[in-house]
Amino acid sequence: MLSGSTPATTLSAEQLLDRFAKGSARQRRPFIKTIPSRIDDLLSLGEALLMPFDPNGDDWAPGWILQVVQEQRPESLAQLVSGKNGCWLIADSAVGIDYTSLQTALLQQQFEEADRITSQVLRELAGEAAVKRGYVYFSEVAPMSGTDLVCLDRLWTVYSQGRFGFSSQARLLGALDGRYERLWPRIGWKNEGVWTRYPGAFTWAIDAPEGHMPLINQLRGVRLMDSLLNHPALVSRRT
Repeated sequence: MLSGSTPATTLSAEQLLDRFAKGSARQRRPFIKTIPSRIDDLLSLGEALLMPFDPNGDDWAPGWILQVVQEQRPESLAQLVSGKNGCWLIADSAVGIDYTSLQTALLQQQFEEADRITSQVLRELAGEAAVKRGYVYFSEVAPMSGTDLVCLDRLWTVYSQGRFGFSSQARLLGALDGRYERLWPRIGWKNEGVWTRYPGAFTWAIDAPEGHMPLINQLRGVRLMDSLLNHPALVSRRT
């Protein structure tokens, strides 16, 4: 057995994948920068590269591997997600929403586009009235499909190293004793008491503050975000 201190550069592709797949979040962090430098070695594993991971889950390790492949070796992506419309993660919907465009945007780290699509999906989940007015009322959240809210959360989690998504925002809020006035600056939505201007002042990148995305329109107030983070389907993911 290899020591936990074995340098990543000396690991075989199989060993590196095993460490990345089975490690805790803390143990995985040092490998994040290693994956891009070893992507050719990992691609030599072929279809076995994604075998340790569950496409029905929300593990961010395969998401990061796929994002690196997309960025460095896009021609190799097809062999990993063959027959899946370029999407690896299984994205279920109870109301017939196709999440291909969202998964593609997240895979390509086009986070601003992914955020826009997410807002559109939330309006669709809220109903025709929300679609027409262009935003969601907090009272429209409770009837939303839990399957679809979980799907949105999984997609953002998997393709952000676990940094973004509703679960990330809820976790941070809990650590701040549920105080939204402390959450806004923590996730980069407010700076020195001033709301961050959308979209130009937001950080549409994977190194944005944890919980930075997706944006829940703060102009709608705390009640909208609170209703969303406390939807039973999302609460169940924290228990």
